[in-house]
Amino acid sequence: MRKYLYTGMLVLLVIAALQSCNNPATNNGYYAPPPPVLPVINISDRPFTTYREYTASLEGSNDIEIRPQVSGYIEKIFVDEGAFVKKGQAIFKINDQPYLEALNNASASLAVAKANQASAKINMNKLEPLVQNQVISPIQLNTAKAAYDAATAYVAQAEAMVGNAKINIGYSLIKAPVDGYIGRIHIKIGSLAGLTSQDPLTNISEVKDVRAYFSVSETAFLRFKDEYPGKTIEEKIKNLPPVELILSDNTVYHEKGKVEMVSGQFAPGTGAIPFRASFPNPNGILRSGNTGRIRISVQQPDGLVIPQESTFELQDKVFVFVLGDSNKVASTSVNILGRSGNYYLVQNGIKAGDKIVYSGVDKLNDGAKIVPVQMSLDSLLKVRPM
Repeated sequence: MRKYLYTGMLVLLVIAALQSCNNPATNNGYYAPPPPVLPVINISDRPFTTYREYTASLEGSNDIEIRPQVSGYIEKIFVDEGAFVKKGQAIFKINDQPYLEALNNASASLAVAKANQASAKINMNKLEPLVQNQVISPIQLNTAKAAYDAATAYVAQAEAMVGNAKINIGYSLIKAPVDGYIGRIHIKIGSLAGLTSQDPLTNISEVKDVRAYFSVSETAFLRFKDEYPGKTIEEKIKNLPPVELILSDNTVYHEKGKVEMVSGQFAPGTGAIPFRASFPNPNGILRSGNTGRIRISVQQPDGLVIPQESTFELQDKVFVFVLGDSNKVASTSVNILGRSGNYYLVQNGIKAGDKIVYSGVDKLNDGAKIVPVQMSLDSLLKVRPM
C-alpha cells in the first residue's frame, strides 16, 4: 500500500514541477497558458466481474388469505396487525351460537333416527321366526328388513349432520394455518363475515424464506443462456452464482440468495420473462411487499477496463479522451458492457494499447494538447479495488 501511495505522490510532484515552469511568451508579450499536465493510463485486456441488477418484488414463501368458512358476526380478534403467530394459534372467533343450536338439533335427529332403527330391528327380528314356521308371508319380513335398512340410512344421515355441525363449530374459531406475520385486518369486532365477503379477513405471510420475483428482458435472457454453463435452462440456473439483494435503502442484504426457477414463457406485452430467487430470512427482516434489486455477477474472462473517473457523459453517451499524436486528445464514445464499483467494462470504442486520460477530463476539449504523465492501471486497481 505504501508503495502505491509513494508512486501517486511522485506523480503529483512531477505534475506540480512541470506546471511551475515559466510560461513561454507570445509575440504580443502575453504568456500563453501551458498545456495541462494530466495522468494517462494504458488500456489492456484483463479479467473482470460485472453485475446486472433487476428490480424485484418480495413475497413470503407462503402468502395465505384468511377467509371464513362459515358466516357469522366476529366475536373476538385475538391478534393485532403485524403480529407473529404460530401455526394453530387462534386469530378470530365467529359467534358460534347458531352452530351450537344446529348441533343440538342434529343430535336430537340422530337420537330419533337411532330409536327408529332400534324399533325397525325389533320388528324385523320378531317376524323372522314366524316366516320360518310359515305363519306369515316372507313379503312381510322383507318389508320389515327394508324399513330397518331405511332406519339405518337415516341414522347415518343424522350422524353426518352431527359431524357437519361440529365442523362448523370448529370453523367458527379461525386458526393460523402456518407460522407467519399478520397483515392488515380488514374487519372489526361485530362485523359480519361470510363466504361471499370480497376481502379476506387478513393475510398471513410465512417469511422464514422469502422469494424475490424479477423479470429479465428477452435480450438479457438470450445473453444469459450464453454466459453460464449447462445444456438446459435448468442446468444453467443451477450453475448461477449466489445472488445479492439490494434493499430499498441501497444496502446489501446480509444473506445470499439462489435463483430457483424461470417461467416457461415470456409475459405478453412486456417481452420479459419472470425469474424467482429465494433468500433465507432467519431474523424476519424481509416482509412480503418489500421491493429491492437482484444483483447477479457475471465473470468476464477478459475485457477492456477503464475507471469511471476517466469518462464523461454527453447526450446519454459515455466518452473518454484518447491520447493521440503530438500529445493531443480526442473524445471517443465507448459502449459500456458492465460495471463493477468505480470501473466500467468497455465493449467497443477503444482497443487494447490505447492511452486515455485518467482524470481531469472535465477541463478538456477535442484537439487539446496535454503533458501526459504515465500511470499504471494495475496500481489503481490494487489501491482502489473493484
